[in-house]
Amino acid sequence: MTRKTLILLVAAIAAAAGAIAWLRPKSVVPAAFVPLARTADQNVLLITIDTLRADALGAYGGRAATPNLDRLAREGARFSFAHAHAVMTLPSHAGIHTGRYPFQHGVRDNSGYRLDDAADTLAERARGAGLATGAFVGAFPLDRQFGLNQGFDVYDDVGGLGIAEAEFALAERKADAVVSAARGWIGEQAKPWLAWVHVFDPHAPYAPPAPFNQQYADQPYAGEVAYVDQALGPLLEQARASARPTLVIVTSDHGEGLGEHGEITHGTFAYESTLRVPLIVAQVGGGGPRGETGIVVERPVRHIEIFATVLDALGLPQPEEPRAPLTQELGGAIPRRPPVTSYFEAMTPMLTRGWAPLRGVIVEREKYIDLPVEELYDLAADPGEARNLTASQPARARTLFETLTKLGAELPGAQRDENAEVRRRLESLGYVSGSAPRKDAFTAADDPKTLIALDRQMLEGIDLFGRGRLGEAIVAYRKVVEARPDMSMAWRRLAFMQWEAGDVRGAVTTLRTALARGARDVDTEVRLATYLSETGALPEATSMLERLTAADPRHAEALNALGIAYARAGRNEDALKVFTRVLAIDPRDVHAHENIGTVHLQRNDMAAAGAAFTRALELAPASSRAHAGLGVVALDAGRRDEAIARWRRAVDLDRRNFDALFNLSTELINAGRMAEARPYVELFVRTAPRAFYGRDIDRLAPLLTR
Repeated sequence: MTRKTLILLVAAIAAAAGAIAWLRPKSVVPAAFVPLARTADQNVLLITIDTLRADALGAYGGRAATPNLDRLAREGARFSFAHAHAVMTLPSHAGIHTGRYPFQHGVRDNSGYRLDDAADTLAERARGAGLATGAFVGAFPLDRQFGLNQGFDVYDDVGGLGIAEAEFALAERKADAVVSAARGWIGEQAKPWLAWVHVFDPHAPYAPPAPFNQQYADQPYAGEVAYVDQALGPLLEQARASARPTLVIVTSDHGEGLGEHGEITHGTFAYESTLRVPLIVAQVGGGGPRGETGIVVERPVRHIEIFATVLDALGLPQPEEPRAPLTQELGGAIPRRPPVTSYFEAMTPMLTRGWAPLRGVIVEREKYIDLPVEELYDLAADPGEARNLTASQPARARTLFETLTKLGAELPGAQRDENAEVRRRLESLGYVSGSAPRKDAFTAADDPKTLIALDRQMLEGIDLFGRGRLGEAIVAYRKVVEARPDMSMAWRRLAFMQWEAGDVRGAVTTLRTALARGARDVDTEVRLATYLSETGALPEATSMLERLTAADPRHAEALNALGIAYARAGRNEDALKVFTRVLAIDPRDVHAHENIGTVHLQRNDMAAAGAAFTRALELAPASSRAHAGLGVVALDAGRRDEAIARWRRAVDLDRRNFDALFNLSTELINAGRMAEARPYVELFVRTAPRAFYGRDIDRLAPLLTR
């Protein structure tokens, strides 16, 4: 079906719609069921469990033992057919907190977007009604800088839990740590409160703690789900013990592929494995008996209805675009409603890889996916989406396409630049950052179904890299770029792995090849210029970066790279001016503060250097470079023990901070502490790239034979 020949007559649409026997399953409310009390004098506890499939919980038939969440379902309502609207963490949560679709709230991916300050959020509504508001999140994609902190009195995020540049592991907090922080805050509140608690643990890589690692050795994902349930137990008990009633809503942002349809994790497709989510709503506490005679609601519901649900429970005005609150089910009144339409999308492949954008709608139990190779599924008869009905039911596909079109879901607008720290954190777990060139049209060759094998290969490459098998990881990414030479993100990852393996020339050649073969974007050019700068090709690097920053004066990574190039060329004042420009754009840019400190070290201004590194640590306590810089400042002041402690901390944070590793090794030796120095010397000699540290390696290596 081509878009140019699509002609829909009103009468034909009406006839087709009239021919559909819409399924409108209703819920049976047990006689002993206690209706939800609507009152402003209650608490609200919103729990979002990252990457939790609908079929993972015990109450939904999953293998994981989840007694705490199963009990909550028996205390309220369990919605069996609930859907998210995006399959990535940040855009999905933005929808939960605003009650709006991604194309309405504007957050289309984890990287490059922010929730606008003008957004109307749950927390702002609750705070305006006099509730205390607190958020406790478990991972970086929901960091306050992305805009979800609007309306919260307290926004407890991972903050400065940084990661080393060479790691592919996302900064996160375990569920029990998040729950502990939330419980502490809740326990201090004298008035009604709204708390949002986000736990990240079911997210890949799956590594449940004991005893779940043993109990679910063959299914670690289920083990993480069981661990999360245990961690949430004390929080749910605290809500039950409250003197006020507490409305509890539990859902996930999206599911997990686990290999279904060829998708290992999430973000590429929007099949039910990643789009369908669990949703439990209950009211607990308040001093009265509530019992466990919950209901199961089979009618379709959506994430965007959570916003209306909280407002309805608190007696607050509904949003301009009203939604039906889920609390109708808990009030005993279950109205008959028209067919429910739910929009969904997966934009990351288009934004970061140049693949086709994915949009679609679910109307009752029918699902339409708009891709170059269209898909239509009857979820009632085919919940696993094994039979694409587009060819056999073209009229129905046209009707649902028209339903999608009428929503006015435009493609994402331009992404904003992210600084190097944000990119590193998001890319560390396969959350690709950066942008791909936009295309005017997409063909079947751009369809994610055609390209999913490349997605698996990239994940395998990351896994190999994480296990130290650099050669195999490089081979995996070479295959990716040969299959899809326009995918700049894959070229950059290949170059990064070559760089980490010490193949400096190969990394530069890879990036030049990427630009020559059509993977031309600003991120690839910045990476090439950065590598050229580090290898001493300063005139070419500086010229490239000056051109790029003139074209995009707010590109933080390009500006930082330009400042570094100036500093390496001895142009310290020019470098400081550039880093100051970065901070004018984003005062929290940790790398700019680190770079300013490094320039002041070169100028021998130790006071200014110390101030810059200290500020970097205030923003990111896990900054290895800042600790290393403060070590140099301490040694210059004659405080050798402090310097050694700083460098030791820097190496603990990042074993590939070779400057800190060299300084630590040599200063321990100078202090006559050879036994302490030996493991650091061995690490430096074994892992430092000879292209940059050849002389230092040759100086230290003989010491290991003594």
